[in-house]
Amino acid sequence: MNENILIIDDEVQIRRLLEITLSASGYKISEAATGKEGMTMAATRQPALIILDLGLPDADGLDILRKLREWYEKPILILSVRNSEEDIIKALDNGANDYLTKPFRTGELLARIRVAIRQSQGNSDNPILVFGSLIIDLANHTARKNNELIKLTSTEFSLLALLAKNEGRVLTHQYILKEVWGMGYVEQTQYLRVFIAQLRKKVEDEPTKPRLLNTESGIGYRFGY
Repeated sequence: MNENILIIDDEVQIRRLLEITLSASGYKISEAATGKEGMTMAATRQPALIILDLGLPDADGLDILRKLREWYEKPILILSVRNSEEDIIKALDNGANDYLTKPFRTGELLARIRVAIRQSQGNSDNPILVFGSLIIDLANHTARKNNELIKLTSTEFSLLALLAKNEGRVLTHQYILKEVWGMGYVEQTQYLRVFIAQLRKKVEDEPTKPRLLNTESGIGYRFGY
């Protein structure tokens, strides 16, 4: 494994816990206690993923996130005590790949790190996405389940493809609506819910207990874990 993960967090106990947990899973760890230090280390060490706290002593974590996203293209996972929908949505809309609140479960953190790194290392030009019995052909705009063609409208396919290409990442309602329908629809969350319900009936084994098209309450949707 040996991917380098940069932790930007001013809490010594949190950094220590993350160092022990991530090192045991084969990751190399870099640590920064301030936003300024974190920016410097991100530029010099080019980590595979950054874990960023929002409550830093020298800067707001959202400002650091925005600055990082001017040039850093790999995953950024927010780990913060802030747990309001507004804070989560702001972080995701400003480029965070994922958001976990403190206290957190180490198993869930590791799983989300694996998904984020795998997604970033994947070939974005790969026209075939496979998720168990579901196969999505991006080039031909088709999807199959158990080798049977799924009848999808062009909008349904665009929505499914957007979510699948961002496996493991929480996409906000506004982001999805803008990407699939355009800026004029960014407030039409009920519209999005209808399409998600339709997709679940077509791609999920149990639409009422989805395993692929997961709801992040009040925020958006996550494909997969």
